[in-house]
Amino acid sequence: MHPVITHSWNVTEAEARRIQRELAQKVELADRLPDPVRLVAGVDAAYETDGDRMFAVAVLFDADTLAPLETVEAEGVSPFPYVPGLLSFREIPILQTALAKLSQRPDLIVCDGQGVAHPNRLGLASHLGVVFDVPTIGCAKTRFVGDHGPVGNSRGDFAPLMLDGDEVGSALRTQDGVNVLYVSPGHRVSHATARDWVLKLAPNFRLPETTRAADHAVNALRQRVLTQNSGKNS
Repeated sequence: MHPVITHSWNVTEAEARRIQRELAQKVELADRLPDPVRLVAGVDAAYETDGDRMFAVAVLFDADTLAPLETVEAEGVSPFPYVPGLLSFREIPILQTALAKLSQRPDLIVCDGQGVAHPNRLGLASHLGVVFDVPTIGCAKTRFVGDHGPVGNSRGDFAPLMLDGDEVGSALRTQDGVNVLYVSPGHRVSHATARDWVLKLAPNFRLPETTRAADHAVNALRQRVLTQNSGKNS
């Protein structure tokens, strides 16, 4: 799996925001997914605590059974510092390395981050979706921008997440009584479909299985590599 749009990741903050505004014009918020969706991937990145090394994984699932099919890993050094609102410039390069190792192209990718719920309407999921030309959903544990009203206490209850008069996502309850998740379309997925897929992927827990698996795998990778390096240096 390789990007169809390329640009430099080693850019200034101002240039990164210009790229965001440009790519945001390419985001599609109407459903354009394969029918049926057969393969869904979860992606996640992690960082060295006191350093600039990064780790990433992509976990591929059967969309019907939610059985994990493949896990691929990558490690490297980030070309971009941490800047609020510019997370995609820090994480997509290493995620791109991981995605290139998948033996099959996913029909849908779920990111642990934002889609269009972003000041420039191009969070991690939207940026990834546009450059790879693949449907994506952002599913975050915390709210980055916007406001919403009360959310009911039952699975499937939601409230629109609004920013500057635009609907940019949903505060979605995935299980009875648990904290909401912030779900936003990334690319080629509508708001309703983004919610439906997150609920389908989260049959038993607050987080989607894609996110749970990717988070577990990337933290295991980080721990394994750093432990190995620590042993070499001792």
